[in-house]
Amino acid sequence: MLRMDPDDLPRPRGDAASKLASEDLSPYSQDELQDRIALLEAEIVRVERHRLKAAAHRNAADQLFRKPER
Repeated sequence: MLRMDPDDLPRPRGDAASKLASEDLSPYSQDELQDRIALLEAEIVRVERHRLKAAAHRNAADQLFRKPER
């Protein structure tokens, strides 16, 4: 039986960010909300760094494999 690489499988719908965005915040205290904001801001920085790294990697690959200009 042929096994697929998990990276090749489609991503499940409803990722963590969309679940967080739909969560009811009313049970949280002010301190819990501030902690949540700090955690989300740190996650934004982490995702942005990864995005920039992926973009640089893609750019390097594009430069390497582009067709020569005539």
